[in-house]
Amino acid sequence: MKLKGILLLLLIILNISAFAVNSSKSIKEIDKMDVKELQEVKDRLELQNLVYTFSNLSDTKEIDKQVMLFTENASVQSFENGVAGNKYVGREEIGKAFKNYLAQFDVVFHMNGQQTVTIKGDTAEGINYCQVVLIKNENGKKIRTTRGVRYQDKYRKVNEKWYIEDRKSNFMWGATDEIK
Repeated sequence: MKLKGILLLLLIILNISAFAVNSSKSIKEIDKMDVKELQEVKDRLELQNLVYTFSNLSDTKEIDKQVMLFTENASVQSFENGVAGNKYVGREEIGKAFKNYLAQFDVVFHMNGQQTVTIKGDTAEGINYCQVVLIKNENGKKIRTTRGVRYQDKYRKVNEKWYIEDRKSNFMWGATDEIK
């Protein structure tokens, strides 16, 4: 636990340095950062970790752990090129949908890109870009599907921990090929 605290502090320091560079703050001004600014840096790191953990748990198909990243009554809706698809509400429904979908693939691989978030107290909204590679065996052939996804999220902090409250997954493009 002590190591985790040290690592979190190191990440906060690194993000404060990046914050200073991006906002033209000098090192002396960083010393004057108030608790609110430090809390925002911490919240941003925690939200980024939430998104990364979601992807890691998808890749390992640990859906029971993954659904615990959502609020109890969270919702997830898929979109294909902007057209609304299925919507799932609650951890149980979300978990069943994720398990059924991922069961068809031998390999699941998420590569996260940029994330932007707006934090307002114990709520936040964010946009995350992700490239997803899915590989399955189809008639003796390895078929790879690569998808470009834009996640539009709403987050809620409960008991000092961030959760996904609403996720809209827009599958913006895709390509399928055979791996030889």
